[in-house]
Amino acid sequence: MPKLLTPARQENFIPLDCETRHAVETACAAHHLNRAQQTLRAWACMENGPIRPIRINGRLAWPVSELKRVLGAAE
Repeated sequence: MPKLLTPARQENFIPLDCETRHAVETACAAHHLNRAQQTLRAWACMENGPIRPIRINGRLAWPVSELKRVLGAAE
């Protein structure tokens, strides 16, 4: 029987409508936007994407309200 390939790292992300944090990390934002993490980093670097991150001590945090707006799920 062949082995099934599984991702080396499988993360569980909270749905945006249940998210209680004001901002999420790049991996979570990329998951919800269905984009590669590097795409979001490029948006942050070039400041040309549909959403701008908050920089906290050199790290990127993506506002949940902006993610919802981009996805058309704003409250």
